[in-house]
Amino acid sequence: MKSGQKRTVIENVRPEINAGAYAAKRVAGQVFQVTADILADGHDVLNAHIKYKLKKSKTWSHAPMHEADNNGWEGQFIAEKQGYYIYTIEAWVDYPLTWQHNIERKIDDQQHVNVELLDGIQYLEKAAKLAPHETDYLNGLIDAFKNPEAYNYAIGEACSTRLHDIFHHHPTKEFATTYERELVLEVDREKALFSTWYEFFPRSTAKKKGEHGTFKDCLEVLPYVANMGFDTLYFPPIHPIGTDHRKGKNNTTTALPGDVGVPWAIGNKEGGHKDILPELGNFDDFKKLVKVAGELGIEIALDFALQCSPNHPYVKENPSWFKWRPDGTVQYAENPPKKYQDIYPIYFESPDWENMWDEFVSIVLHWNRLGIKIFRVDNPHTKPFGFWEYLIAEVKKVDQDVLFLAEAFTKPKVMQRLAKVGFTQSYTYYTWRNNKAELTQYMNELTKTDLKDYFRPNFWPNTPDINPWMLQGGNENLYIIRHMMAATLSSNYGMYGPVYEQIDNAAYVGKEEYLNSEKYEVRVWDWSKTNKLKQLISRINHIRKEHPALQFTNNIEFCPIENEQILAYFKQSEDKTDNMLFIVNLDPYNRQNGWVKVPRYKMGLSEGKPMRMRDLVTGNSYMWNQEWNFIELDPNHVPYHIFHIDF
Repeated sequence: MKSGQKRTVIENVRPEINAGAYAAKRVAGQVFQVTADILADGHDVLNAHIKYKLKKSKTWSHAPMHEADNNGWEGQFIAEKQGYYIYTIEAWVDYPLTWQHNIERKIDDQQHVNVELLDGIQYLEKAAKLAPHETDYLNGLIDAFKNPEAYNYAIGEACSTRLHDIFHHHPTKEFATTYERELVLEVDREKALFSTWYEFFPRSTAKKKGEHGTFKDCLEVLPYVANMGFDTLYFPPIHPIGTDHRKGKNNTTTALPGDVGVPWAIGNKEGGHKDILPELGNFDDFKKLVKVAGELGIEIALDFALQCSPNHPYVKENPSWFKWRPDGTVQYAENPPKKYQDIYPIYFESPDWENMWDEFVSIVLHWNRLGIKIFRVDNPHTKPFGFWEYLIAEVKKVDQDVLFLAEAFTKPKVMQRLAKVGFTQSYTYYTWRNNKAELTQYMNELTKTDLKDYFRPNFWPNTPDINPWMLQGGNENLYIIRHMMAATLSSNYGMYGPVYEQIDNAAYVGKEEYLNSEKYEVRVWDWSKTNKLKQLISRINHIRKEHPALQFTNNIEFCPIENEQILAYFKQSEDKTDNMLFIVNLDPYNRQNGWVKVPRYKMGLSEGKPMRMRDLVTGNSYMWNQEWNFIELDPNHVPYHIFHIDF
């Protein structure tokens, strides 16, 4: 039974994910704020702090909390190291501060407080033990409290800020209540919060039609990726590709001689998930590619697709990992409306599931030993949550730096569960959020609800699987708009190129699919090609690196503007030194204008104080000194402003 002497109540603690079952998420060096409702009977002064420690540590640290509103308390600490932290809240009735508060009121009311001074001696004695550096001062107060001739000095010091601070910083914590749960905070490396992804097919890097690209060819493309400002290069699967039921061009179910198949149909006689497609090169070539990319500031991310072609070695070596039908066949994989005739799904209810799980963990660790620390996971929503929780935890025991991106375009709660069980980042619905209302609602959902504490979005305007309806017309202005919003709304974003920057918009009729998709064939690209879109992509990526305000997602605030074709939003760095305003014309065809309200209060600016609005794309500057300011955007010039605010 809880002690009847404990009067404080702690409830509505945030973040608290699924009653503490899952971890909140931050990156090393990031501020972690905790809030709670803390209350007690009566009118006594309350106090509280956050208790926190690294999971393996035996020693607790403490961060003070304060009352921000009606019984709503908040506090924060900096998660300095990677790993797992434990945190909880401790609260108590602060009897020394209650005594000080009450005696102040009586003194203000000109009451005589001799008895109250004597009553306060017990708190001075306890404080002297807790704050030995203040012992002389406190012992002097004890003498003064006892001496009627020192009354005026005593009442002055009884109300002093110095005494208040001693009591506050050295609490007695009598009858303290500790929150009923110890909660978990997972702290990742910085790239979990801020990353800029580029995807291309390694096999499409050859210079001549009919040739298969190699890792050596990829070396020549790396400077292109680096110069555009990308720091993460994601490859579709690089493993041997199945031959049975191989897909032909444009997803035909019959492959012709020379058809290369789909990289996600993994495995043949040459190997499986731990092997490299011979046409791409060997392990030495791969290791060199990883090394050279790193020298250019690029991390290689690999696709982790848990599925097999009918020719995968697992099919013969571990037949119980697949669900066999009475006719001796395995039903091919489906993700409605898509059908994958060239792929066998894994049977996760196999009686041999424990060995299977460990084998899949070993795949990730195999590539991790070769320098890979980022995995884009294909369709994780079609595999059990418990499996992912196990795999991610086992991998992080070996290397805490490993990050996992969930490629799951599915129901919101399923995507959220994947984030809870350990996925670092997630693909999102950004691709289908187009108008002002949709974008505003979606961003507020991601950044103003509990999702902000565990779900890190990664915005992609396109993928090899998604040629969005709105981009199929090939309007360059629209490509420019969609890229800009992906890169400035979310601190993590990516794009599939060179399809995107070269506006390769041809679509398969009636579908959000690319015609002549690289999923089914090798393409040859002119990597020297340039255009306005490519130049703006590069400029924005470099702006992202230079401005901390763009390295967070949850710091967004939308700004009022009375035009449904214009979206405006403000971002500010944690230390409030980097202030940015983004205004984008959502109409790719017409000039739009309106009056935008700048949140001057966020910057501590009074009305009339001038702001220098410096457009980081065009180089133009404007002086604004009011809350409401007029803007006009021509989509045929640059359809947006990216303002840095100086004052």
